[in-house]
Amino acid sequence: IWKEGEFVPWADAQVHLLSLAVQFGTSVFEGIRCYQTSRGPAIFRLPEHIRRLRDSCAIYRMPPAQDQAALEEACRAVVRRNGLGDCYIRPMVLRGYGSAGLNPEASPVETWVAAWPWGTYLGPEALERGVDVCVSSWQRAAPNTFPVSAKAGGHYVNAQLIKMQALADGYAEGIALSPGGLVSEGSGQNLF
Repeated sequence: IWKEGEFVPWADAQVHLLSLAVQFGTSVFEGIRCYQTSRGPAIFRLPEHIRRLRDSCAIYRMPPAQDQAALEEACRAVVRRNGLGDCYIRPMVLRGYGSAGLNPEASPVETWVAAWPWGTYLGPEALERGVDVCVSSWQRAAPNTFPVSAKAGGHYVNAQLIKMQALADGYAEGIALSPGGLVSEGSGQNLF
């Protein structure tokens, strides 16, 4: 796993219990797919994903030390270093340990990039057979409660509730409605 320009073994990639990322969900991230091609691994829309990551950082006032190009290269380096083809890449920027309270200024901003093999999101048969989904009783947060344009870790507690409810009721996935009752998205994916 890449951390601030250095590689650390998977088991050693740890944050402190009292980091703001753990206490309050103060982290932003991206989920990026990489596909094996005849020319080697191809990362899907890497510049766009990193741009969104940096935009999320700006919203949460936690700028990473790395620029756009350095973060893109970190993603490529993690794929190369781990010998991956088809995989999932997770760049993350988080507030580490410093302050134990809500004011994050004393907590350092840390940048991490991990990658691992990960098959089809809803299972290997999902693309051929489809999946059963339900409409969740949990709604997406209203746009005026959180900056929903940021992809922040704390926002995904709602997604976990949607997913757990769907699985407990025998479905592969839950679909969340907006506060206005319109189809919003799945727990971890866009709907088209």
